[in-house]
Amino acid sequence: MGGASRGRGSDPARAAARPAAQERASGERRQSAALPSRAMLPWTVLGLALSLRLARSGAERGPPTSAPQGDLLFLLDSSASVSHYEFSRVREFLGRLAALLPLGPGALRASLVHVGSRPHTEFPFGQHSSGSAVQDAIRAAVQRMGDTNTGLALAYAKEQLFAKEAGARPGVPKVLVWVTDGGSSDPVGPPMQELKDLGATVFIVSTGRGNLLELSAAASAPAEKHLHFVDVDDLHIITPKLRASILDAMWPQQLRASEITSSGFRLAWPPLLTTDSGYYVLELAPSAEPRTARRQQLPGNATGWTWAGLDPDTDYDVALLPESNVRLLGPQRLRVRTLPGQAGRRGRGPGRAAGAARSCSLTGASPAEETGPERIVVSHARPRSLRVSWAPALGPAAALGYHVQVGPLLGGAAQRVEVPAGRNSTTLQGLAPGTAYLVTVTAAFRSGRERALSAKACTPEGERSRAPRPPPPGAGGREP
Repeated sequence: MGGASRGRGSDPARAAARPAAQERASGERRQSAALPSRAMLPWTVLGLALSLRLARSGAERGPPTSAPQGDLLFLLDSSASVSHYEFSRVREFLGRLAALLPLGPGALRASLVHVGSRPHTEFPFGQHSSGSAVQDAIRAAVQRMGDTNTGLALAYAKEQLFAKEAGARPGVPKVLVWVTDGGSSDPVGPPMQELKDLGATVFIVSTGRGNLLELSAAASAPAEKHLHFVDVDDLHIITPKLRASILDAMWPQQLRASEITSSGFRLAWPPLLTTDSGYYVLELAPSAEPRTARRQQLPGNATGWTWAGLDPDTDYDVALLPESNVRLLGPQRLRVRTLPGQAGRRGRGPGRAAGAARSCSLTGASPAEETGPERIVVSHARPRSLRVSWAPALGPAAALGYHVQVGPLLGGAAQRVEVPAGRNSTTLQGLAPGTAYLVTVTAAFRSGRERALSAKACTPEGERSRAPRPPPPGAGGREP
């Protein structure tokens, strides 16, 4: 009993000590759960290091590989022919356009070049890594004035687009966006053609009264997609369409067609192979006759090819087949439709004539839409003729004379008519019914300069020429 009573007598002390021991044990368990064991510590450190490395490499890569990639060069008319107000409006337009594009490392890079007496680079490729940074840099650009030597600036732009020193990248799509008031002091055609021959896609935005025929030839084909005539206060209207067209031209891993005409087109694709890793097989066949395919083998370093001698107004299926022993690459396929041509209109029956009429109604511009004292007026439209007149302001008394050039908008031979200085109108003969035409009037001056204006016009549909009816019986072929 005494032992039992001593044991029971010590219970209060034990009871007081038990909660403290339990608290210490619980704390030790929490600490051991919070800290890894010595055996697990190396694996934990390795996992953290790998996570940091992956996060850092992902940040360096930037956008995913499915983002469009390419070099975009803005060519801005900064000469004295542009007013300060027009320059500020164009500058704001380009800044907003840049802000909407995925600019950055691994995606699009932009550069700005001024047109003046001498070309000037505002900022090279890769200097700014976001659309907002490029927008701020464009907004800070100052007009440089001087002469409008666009041809010199285009030759300079070609060097910038393909020079590593300027930050350009090899093997990515190249796009040029040229904003102009329509005039140039030196030839534009040859340097622009060199750019397109190298695979660059050219977009032109004209805010003035430029020569539509010349600008259509300078822009990438088809001109309806790559050439925009718009007032300087309405530039925002074309921003969504121009942005979509730029992205379409720069999408990676995509077979693209450009320079589409009635007899051919140019193909371009990103570099998928090298000379040592394989070669390409390019196939072309009319969609309606797939068994008549044409094939062309190209080296692994090729990134483009031009098909010529094709039929107008025809769908063609194109396939690019990369052949490599290093890695498996799937084919890329594309369907391209050639433009209608004058030859394509002949002998196709009334259905084709209706198509020509629809084209005329869609692309022909009403002469009454031309505003200002310098305008071309097309009147007395007949199925095979048009009457063209122009305001005297186009060529004052100092003009030596005029030449009027007319050609189908959808391709075909153009004709030229010489008009003496004392006249300001002429009638264009020998045209085709139901056809949209581009009419360009050029005034030649004693100084050697020329000034041109263009307008669209349509000839109305007319009856097809019919064979003469035979004389009625008994007429005997006598004259009345």
